[in-house]
Amino acid sequence: MKRYELSTAQWEQIRVLLPGKASDPGRTGSDNRLFVNGCLWVLRSGAHWCDLPERYGNWKTVHRRFSRWCHAGVWERVFTALTADRDNAYLMIDSTIVRAHQHAATGKGGGRKQALGRSRGGLTTKIHMLADALGRPLRFIITGGQVHDATQASSLLEGQTAGAVIADKAYDSNGFREKIAVMNAEAVIPSKRNRKVFIPHDQALYKDRNRIERCFNRLKHFRRFATRYDRRTIHFTGFIYLAAAMIWIA
Repeated sequence: MKRYELSTAQWEQIRVLLPGKASDPGRTGSDNRLFVNGCLWVLRSGAHWCDLPERYGNWKTVHRRFSRWCHAGVWERVFTALTADRDNAYLMIDSTIVRAHQHAATGKGGGRKQALGRSRGGLTTKIHMLADALGRPLRFIITGGQVHDATQASSLLEGQTAGAVIADKAYDSNGFREKIAVMNAEAVIPSKRNRKVFIPHDQALYKDRNRIERCFNRLKHFRRFATRYDRRTIHFTGFIYLAAAMIWIA
């Protein structure tokens, strides 16, 4: 097995989730494993597509196929299927800012349309994430780096169930606490300093929030997650789903 490639056990977990099976309409994807390994090489190394090793085939062909799968929602469907076996004892919310490479700032469409924004780190993208009780990713929302964490919190929780929701004080708002109450869940969120009446939280349970932080650290081992090189958000998001899928099958 080459560096960055799927092990046999990992491949067996996602093989049936990919298009191109004999039972699927259209062309059979006999080289699915080779193709996914090529995408993983780019994701993990952070290299240009044109530097893709020849063993994975023509880089333009691989890139076009990766793009088609992004537009068709294949990467997201694979990730969603893997997350069915989640631990909903409680949920965690957090976000991370990734620096956008200068190559990501070129092209048509404008930064706002492609989830690029200005923050302390310069041109950045923010990844908002929902994780389960084991610190595994469940849902992502991609925005410009200047977007406040709390603005995406309710959307991340939409349709979810849990016994508790853990988040840091950036998410301390009456509206979000009401959203959690509607879920019949406990809000494990420290109060902001400017709150007139502090709301107590389960401090022992709050310590588990480090699991979502550790998840972000693991995801940032994939260099195209840690730094945004892609001009188009749909391609960057495809890499995010692929990296997150690797967390689930590790």
